[in-house]
Amino acid sequence: MSERATEPPERSPGLTLVSYDGKPYRFDPGALCLELVTTGGPGAFARYEVLHEPADLVAWAARSRLPDGLDLTVSGAELERVRAVRDALFLLAADRAHGRPLDAGHVEVVNAAAAAPPLVARLLADGTRAWAPGATGTGLLSTVARDAVDLFTGPYAERVRECGAHDCYLLFVDTSRPGRRRWCAMEHCGNRAKVRAHRARGRTA
Repeated sequence: MSERATEPPERSPGLTLVSYDGKPYRFDPGALCLELVTTGGPGAFARYEVLHEPADLVAWAARSRLPDGLDLTVSGAELERVRAVRDALFLLAADRAHGRPLDAGHVEVVNAAAAAPPLVARLLADGTRAWAPGATGTGLLSTVARDAVDLFTGPYAERVRECGAHDCYLLFVDTSRPGRRRWCAMEHCGNRAKVRAHRARGRTA
């Protein structure tokens, strides 16, 4: 799992993460709710926390797959709720990835967040899309939670995966046509696996 997220060089789905040795790589978890999961997690994963203050959540939203132009206001209380829902999403996605039943308590946490009004988009006179003013952390959280509901009940519900590397716990939706994605990113864990396999073949030879 990576230490932190940085601004991607181009506006495209996914995030640019940084490995332990300082190398950036592109990771697309395939869903907004799983982008939030990269910001930390429960228990031992709390050491990866990057949402320390409201400004951190605003920065994450700007990096996320949400369209540009969101003028977001986040309170300290909203940030705490985001972290709580994020942790529930982490555990739900991990359960889904490993074929375990979903925890009813975690499901309720997500449903409660989804019940609030979400972020609102609007059409401008020039035909372009914009965000309605007054966006809050609560609206952002509702939008993320509703995305999770769509994911866990939709056609890709059985394609939530955990990276195949033994020391990486990044979660993603396998949207590839054959459904055989194993790694968080080929340039990161995929390449590490290739190097290990190559060295193992060399030792055998």
